[in-house]
Amino acid sequence: MTQMTRRNAIGAAVALAGLGSAAHLSKPPAARRVTTVVLVAGANGGPGGDAELTLRGHRTVGVQLPGHNPGDGQFRRAYQAPQNLAALATEPSPMAGITLDDYVRATVAVVRRAARNGPVVLWGGSMGGATLSRVGNEVPHLIDRLVYSSAFCCVGLRSVGDYLATPEAAGTLLFDLGDAALADPAVIGGTRTNFRTADPAVLAKLKQALCAGATDAEFLAMLTGMSPDESAQAPLDDARGHRDTWGRIPRTYIRHTLDRCIPIALQDRMIAEADALTPDNPFDVRSVATSHAPHAAGWRATVEIVDGLVRGR
Repeated sequence: MTQMTRRNAIGAAVALAGLGSAAHLSKPPAARRVTTVVLVAGANGGPGGDAELTLRGHRTVGVQLPGHNPGDGQFRRAYQAPQNLAALATEPSPMAGITLDDYVRATVAVVRRAARNGPVVLWGGSMGGATLSRVGNEVPHLIDRLVYSSAFCCVGLRSVGDYLATPEAAGTLLFDLGDAALADPAVIGGTRTNFRTADPAVLAKLKQALCAGATDAEFLAMLTGMSPDESAQAPLDDARGHRDTWGRIPRTYIRHTLDRCIPIALQDRMIAEADALTPDNPFDVRSVATSHAPHAAGWRATVEIVDGLVRGR
């Protein structure tokens, strides 16, 4: 019996049982308007919602960014173990030609769909902040709050790359991760990082930069979810939020006080520049003692903040 036939049969049974009285034929109550938390991953991250926020009554959805779809070819035979490093150095990247504009279009499409069902909180970390700001320029009327979790918020300077060249970024460990690179971006059309390396020295650098303070189990689990390829162009594209669009959306910045990729001085600079642009709509600033990629305790604390924001706290 097909699904349609089953529905027809159930409908007929209900009618024959006399349940189709006037009381039961009245218009059903309107669907409850639930906030959707839309998550935008940072560099090399994948889409994902959050089970805890969902269990607390909120919708959550992760944006599938271009080039990161399962069928795009991020994960290739040469990346499996044993790895074929020679092939990984030359095989074209699915990120070739992908820019920040592409990330913005994908995120705007998700925000438009989510906004049909109720309020939208747009939440992103790291390079995902560049997407947040640009989406805020595009559809400010559809976003109820922006949440930056130790994320790039470009206002005074043009791009992520520009902020990484400032004195406040002097302590970043991002530039110490060259040993994890697998290819020349000019050859493959994107950046390629070996998150499946077994080299203890490279793993130690990755852990120190991304999630110092995490257990080895937490760190390795995080690496397992990372895509090797990323856009080489997106960090160089214009990511500035504009005062008359992005600047009118309520916004929260969650500082990661132990971040070794976006140092706390750089986070504070971006907060100050944003507040100077829109003094009547400053950041609501929170802090969590966690690394760039939050360890388990840091993630729980961040979820508590986001849950409170959705509930108006």
